[in-house]
Amino acid sequence: MIRIAHVITDTNFGGAGRVLLNVLKNFDRGRFEMTVILPHGSVLEPEVRLLGCDVISAKKIVDRSFSVPAIFELRRILKGLQPDIVHTHACMSARIAARMSLTGCRVIFTRHCAFDVAAYKKRFPYKLFSGFVNNYFSDRVIAVSPVSRDVLIDIGTDPDKINVVMNGSDPVGSLPEQERLSIRGLYGIGRNDFVCVMAARLEKVKGHKYAIEAFKALPNDVKLVIAGEGSEDEYLRTAANGMDNCIFTGFVKEIEKIENIADLMLNLSDTEATCAALLEGMSLGIPAVVSNFGGNSYVVR
Repeated sequence: MIRIAHVITDTNFGGAGRVLLNVLKNFDRGRFEMTVILPHGSVLEPEVRLLGCDVISAKKIVDRSFSVPAIFELRRILKGLQPDIVHTHACMSARIAARMSLTGCRVIFTRHCAFDVAAYKKRFPYKLFSGFVNNYFSDRVIAVSPVSRDVLIDIGTDPDKINVVMNGSDPVGSLPEQERLSIRGLYGIGRNDFVCVMAARLEKVKGHKYAIEAFKALPNDVKLVIAGEGSEDEYLRTAANGMDNCIFTGFVKEIEKIENIADLMLNLSDTEATCAALLEGMSLGIPAVVSNFGGNSYVVR
């Protein structure tokens, strides 16, 4: 049995969390034993437990890729687990802790995002430092999109260490028409309204503000449904104040129900690798409008 410890710093339900849950749903339980190390209070914890995987709560890794206290906390946890593989989802502290405490353990780092790399990050000394961190503290690096691979190379990661594994998604089942109408009714959406859905963390990089500004010019029967939570929640609700065609659902556990009421999926992000919600909507045959950035161009033509 191969023991794997996944480490993720997300307290909310973002793309990295969705990818991790897909892995936990589908791995070969006859070959692998999975433990997930999560930040204290993460909304992912009950979802991971429902899938029958062990969870360890860590207090020092809340939404932070790197901190010195987190290294020592994770070192203690990993020494107790003695995994064969430590798979870190962007958590630098876990990579360092694994190298410090585990002899013979393989360390895997998945890069879940893509962004425009500032010029200084491609030059000495930043490129030398970031390249050293990624190359020394990781045996293999997974890029979830070709553009994520390009970013990693730009900041000094050895191309031979990188594998591109595009995000996948379980197909979303279509709901009966009556159930779709019922869900629309819960949010005050009419049968004939045209519904555009943005399912993403409410963070600045996801581009919700652009959608809100655009929908101010559209009639009320064209609805913008924003599903998710995040640090921009209050700002975005204030920006949409007085708009009858902008609906905030907050966090939705069964996001496929929201995807089922969509006529169009939106992704306006400027830091995107492969969007899980976009893939799920497309599995329902729903068309998409996306920003021409990052991994979106590998998903939508």
